[in-house]
Amino acid sequence: MGGLDGTVAVVTGAGTGIGRAVVYTLVEAGARVHMWGRRLDVLRDAADELDADRVCLTGCDVSDRDQVREAVDRALGHWGEVGLLVNNAGINTNPRSVADVDPSDWDRTVDINLTGVFNVTRALLPSLRLQRSGTVINVASVAGLRASKVAGAAYSATKHGVVALSKQLNEEEVENGIRACAICPGEVETPILDQRVEPVSVARRAAMLQPEDVAEAVRFVAALPGRACVPLLVIKPTVQSFN
Repeated sequence: MGGLDGTVAVVTGAGTGIGRAVVYTLVEAGARVHMWGRRLDVLRDAADELDADRVCLTGCDVSDRDQVREAVDRALGHWGEVGLLVNNAGINTNPRSVADVDPSDWDRTVDINLTGVFNVTRALLPSLRLQRSGTVINVASVAGLRASKVAGAAYSATKHGVVALSKQLNEEEVENGIRACAICPGEVETPILDQRVEPVSVARRAAMLQPEDVAEAVRFVAALPGRACVPLLVIKPTVQSFN
């Protein structure tokens, strides 16, 4: 499946789960992808089955602005202009309630889930403005539309922020040809489920979205012509309620 031939993308949190699936889907669609993640060994494992000429691995903690600036400089120097940014890196806390979450866990979750999206987008923005085009896709969550005890305080708060930041980008950067989309998945079968307070059954995991389902949503948004913008996209398991 094509549609993104010639596109250069950056995907954060690219080593596992949704990020890894997004990389595979984008490469299949014809893109070249900068895979960013905190652990290079995980990135190498994720890229093992991919054409080495179509991926570039970069160790980067999105909460560290110096690392982000260096990673952006490397990306622009490697294949030139980046046309697609997928902000996917994210974590959660355990415990998760306002009363019980450790303040240091709260800070780290905000630093990665929300400030990390700002850091990477802000660092790439001058290049996107110069080329007068670009798509920013932020992987948020249905927890970014309605708070959830299951998702927890820090995760819900940061994902609400990601949705707002996506809207703000569309308001501010439309004249520069830049569009943003907040993709809000429901339950997805990824390693982050292992951090849930209550164990998730095998049957429930099987009924959830799979990472490749969200990756296909990313590909759909990214492949639309520049005149089309999807500000918000909700994708959920059929069995999950959504009000």
